[in-house]
Amino acid sequence: MATPAHSLSYAGSNFLRQRLVLSTLSGRPVKIRKIRARDDDPGLRDFEASFIRLLDKVTNGSRIEINQTGTTLYYQPGLLYGGSVEHDCSVLRSIGYYLESLLCLAPFMKHPLRIVLRGVTNDQVDPSVDVLKATALPLLKQFGIDGESFELKVLRRGMPPGGGGEVFFSCPVRKVLKPIQLTDPGKIKRIRGMAYSVRVSPQMANRIVDSARSILNKFIPDIYIYTDHMKGVNSGKSPGFGLSLVAETTNGTFLSAELASNPQGQGTAMLPEDLGRNCAKLLLEEIYRGGCVDSTNQSLALLLMTLGQQDVSKVLLGPLSPYTHP
Repeated sequence: MATPAHSLSYAGSNFLRQRLVLSTLSGRPVKIRKIRARDDDPGLRDFEASFIRLLDKVTNGSRIEINQTGTTLYYQPGLLYGGSVEHDCSVLRSIGYYLESLLCLAPFMKHPLRIVLRGVTNDQVDPSVDVLKATALPLLKQFGIDGESFELKVLRRGMPPGGGGEVFFSCPVRKVLKPIQLTDPGKIKRIRGMAYSVRVSPQMANRIVDSARSILNKFIPDIYIYTDHMKGVNSGKSPGFGLSLVAETTNGTFLSAELASNPQGQGTAMLPEDLGRNCAKLLLEEIYRGGCVDSTNQSLALLLMTLGQQDVSKVLLGPLSPYTHP
């Protein structure tokens, strides 16, 4: 296996995505060893292999070598090419897992990125497409990444374990980012949300909305939670429901929280009333933490600040999430 002298060497499967994204942006090859070497099932997981395939699709000339057991990965990044791409994501993780990394890479492509991702749109592990649309896109706009071709659309919803969702993401190219000064989050002025249900009764979404409002109405009157009940082929392959909430402040800061029901056949059944109340409490917890960027997007904001011009950017964050500060 090739190991050029200037490649960076890491051990373990932690932060695999970040290492590969930063390798791609900097052009430095990486070698990652001992990936779950002591596990009963060693090596890369399906969703990680799918992520590596996605990186190969959006770059030109990348060189990837994986040993037979999958415990050692050598990645030599190519040029970020972009263009029109389609990718079937692993159903073990949601589309948000892949989209988070694409948000970091998309502005620096050679051609504007237009990508269709298929798989799970909402799960209990990764940020959902709804939350990324409501919080990450406005954050990117602060850095000057904007335009008619900057959009994120949910074409079909897909819940675990079956998936079947489809998402379209397009992003213009921006070689230079604006420095940001986000030091005053402001006061909460409104709360918006999306209660979705697929392959269950449409009444589920209404029950979620009522229970979430029962808590949030005590704090602020301007609350609007949309219901989204997709039918037929647009509803994916598995039943489920969930809620994503976003609080907007007077200074244009977005703070988010979300919850999804347990996947079919896993864990105990969850009542929509409980899900709505718990999600509302999670949003209040996020607001209590404060900051100009919510805990989902802290690492994205810090990365874009690093990649900006030789100018001072400032951002106020709440307590750092484990993902931001390992």
